Amino acid sequence: MKDMNIIRYIVGAFSMLVVLFSCEKSGYIDSGTYPNNYDGTILQYLDSRPELFDSLMKVVKLADMEAVLNNDNITFFAPPDVTIEKSVRLLNQVLFIQGRDTVIDLAQVNPIVWKEYLSMYVFEERRSLKDYPQLDTLKMESFPGQGFIALGGQNMNIGVLYNDVVSKNNAGVEQRVKYAGYRQLYLSNFDFGIIHTPIATSDIRTRNGNLHVLNIKKHSFGFSSINFANRAFSLM
Repeated sequence: MKDMNIIRYIVGAFSMLVVLFSCEKSGYIDSGTYPNNYDGTILQYLDSRPELFDSLMKVVKLADMEAVLNNDNITFFAPPDVTIEKSVRLLNQVLFIQGRDTVIDLAQVNPIVWKEYLSMYVFEERRSLKDYPQLDTLKMESFPGQGFIALGGQNMNIGVLYNDVVSKNNAGVEQRVKYAGYRQLYLSNFDFGIIHTPIATSDIRTRNGNLHVLNIKKHSFGFSSINFANRAFSLM
């Protein structure tokens, strides 16, 4: 309980850091310049983009999940390095307050933690945006998306948000056509409250599955940095 109080105490300061840090690399993430097809496996694609996935590749190796991303027929929602750095930064604040050595190498975090949380992003079978039902985060009773079990056994939700088309007529009056705009894939978790994460780029097709890249501005590795920090701290 004491550890959890410490974690909650520093959330406010951490949130400010996240806002500042999340601006980095956003130009590439938001540009949608990923290739639609990649002549290689998911693991090979991640390895080919170290500017975005260098830390993720280290986590994959520490979690002993290279074979999963290289061989199995899967769908992988890739958390870029920035999302991992957010959660590790909060862990380091907890360690510092406790008078413990901070993490300077991802290998200092127990591999059990890496595998547990990375498994939240892996799903059996190849699926594209078009394979998921509609999601409306404000009307979940009407458009809930669809529940899926992740590789690690976690209950997750995946759906496609249909944005509205908004314009103004000659009189300057706003006109809105519901659900007629662009469609965006979302990965959601309900373990720590409802946390919806938009996908920055979807449908990167590789030899062994589909890859969807999470939005760095609206996601922290594990969905909850607080939960990740608490779990990692408990096993150190």
